[in-house]
Amino acid sequence: MTGGRAPSGQEPAGRRPGGREPYLASRVLDALLREDYGGLAHRVTRGKDGVALLLPGGRRIRLTPGSLFQDFVVAPEEALRLEEVLRALREISAPADAAGVEAFTRECHEALRALDLHDAHRDGILARLVRESSPTPPGHDVPASALPASALPASALPASALPGAARYETLAASVDHPVYPTARCRAGLSDEELRAHAPEFAPVFELRWAAVPRDRAAGAAMPYAPEFPAAGLPRELAGTHVLFPVHPLTVTEVGKIPWAVIGPEPYLEVRPTLSMRTVIVDRDTHLKLPLATSTLGLRNRRSIRPDTLADGARAERLLREMPDPGMLVADEQTYGHAGHEYLGWLVRRLPAGEVVPVAALPAPLPGGGLVVEELAGRWYGGDVTRLLTEYLRLLFGLHVRLFVRYGTALEAHQQNLSLVLGNGPAKLLTKDNDGLLTSPARLRAAGLAVPDFTDGRMVTDDPHALADVFVTITLHLAAAAVTFGVLPPPQASRLVRDALAEALDGHGDDPMARLLRARTLDAARLVGKSMITAGTLVDKARTGALDVNKFYGTSGPNYLRQPPQALQNVIMRRTP
Repeated sequence: MTGGRAPSGQEPAGRRPGGREPYLASRVLDALLREDYGGLAHRVTRGKDGVALLLPGGRRIRLTPGSLFQDFVVAPEEALRLEEVLRALREISAPADAAGVEAFTRECHEALRALDLHDAHRDGILARLVRESSPTPPGHDVPASALPASALPASALPASALPGAARYETLAASVDHPVYPTARCRAGLSDEELRAHAPEFAPVFELRWAAVPRDRAAGAAMPYAPEFPAAGLPRELAGTHVLFPVHPLTVTEVGKIPWAVIGPEPYLEVRPTLSMRTVIVDRDTHLKLPLATSTLGLRNRRSIRPDTLADGARAERLLREMPDPGMLVADEQTYGHAGHEYLGWLVRRLPAGEVVPVAALPAPLPGGGLVVEELAGRWYGGDVTRLLTEYLRLLFGLHVRLFVRYGTALEAHQQNLSLVLGNGPAKLLTKDNDGLLTSPARLRAAGLAVPDFTDGRMVTDDPHALADVFVTITLHLAAAAVTFGVLPPPQASRLVRDALAEALDGHGDDPMARLLRARTLDAARLVGKSMITAGTLVDKARTGALDVNKFYGTSGPNYLRQPPQALQNVIMRRTP
């Protein structure tokens, strides 16, 4: 296969002349150019020999059109060194950003280390996924090879025997983030910690437990808590304390809390999901735990503020008041906390059916092909286009309706959305909704009460702020990155455009529908987020960003009107 760079952050098969360094260096430079950090876009030149970027050191980097999210990217044949890009970053940065630049430098090196580590172990991981794909459930005499993972009883299987539930999370984790170049970085974690706990390595591990004084504990009772001796703690503590689950990577931080007592014995096998801080307990249940690291930027800490648990539960209840035939909402009403960012938990209960994270759809399978092809073969007679068409209709039908009728936009990117198959018509499952943005005025107009969110950033009556979330999350990540990651660009563009147009047409001349059409189908350019600028490089005092996950200021070509030319007739896949 030949062609341009993969639109969804996947690395084309031919783009590895020197391991992962040229790939990561190009993605980092692309992101800096897209966000115009340090005025980098002003260094772009155009001449008879094409478009190029002149680095501060004097090197001329050839650029090519064709990305989903920006006008030009580093040409495939350019073999960049990471240090060369980081040197350029230092030279264009403002003195006030020195700390952020050094933090991003560490982020880049840790991302490269994680990429190389995964490459070194990829074959073994994929072989293990194949071996584990059909375990024999208790009480069955049928050969394991004859049992699809989706046929196994949920209640009978521990996390260690759940490749069906965990397999898609592992495969999804092998696909890089569509926009953020250093998403493989989990700040401060060693190679051993990554292999033992990161989803791309398909590990199984046991949780640790901390005894917390009862008068500090709030919320529900932890349904998976062991007896105190099972955690290596005195039984007598049960009279005054309760047990909180602790991720192994957070034990050191919890150990610094003077009133928390860490048990020495692990208990309860789990597997990580794509988010890493959320783990699979059994086929129907996830457990979200604080993690002592940052991802997608230094400021995106993976700890859990107690207020976000209650806000997420409020958001879930609000969504249940907006019923949609294509929507399922994960049950996230069971949670507890001890008033500390590293002592909290949330139980997520999933619906019946085969639950597949949308992020896994463009992921490569062991032995070739993509996850979406496997699912199409099982549920859609092998028709990938039909599966994607149904998915996009569900996606836009739901999110356009929420936007127009209720003034609500979900931060439901490809990691927070799942397809639910095999239990009647396909549906979309949404989870982790504490990043929701909603309009009090639109809610009241629809006859709904406005939730008493603790986080004031979850409410706005600005329709353009709502549209920013729709474009950057629903359109860019949940729709385009997935569809362009599977189909040739002209076909992908048509599918996304038609599904969005169909959803908007259903709302006629409603002012919110007209606004959303103007910001998407009819727009000359589409808004984007400046993720590395807000997430790591520039202090919040300088960006003014109230929420680093909702910081805009960049734009890219409208791929709904014109598919990226450099990607014409190229299906972007990466063979593991």
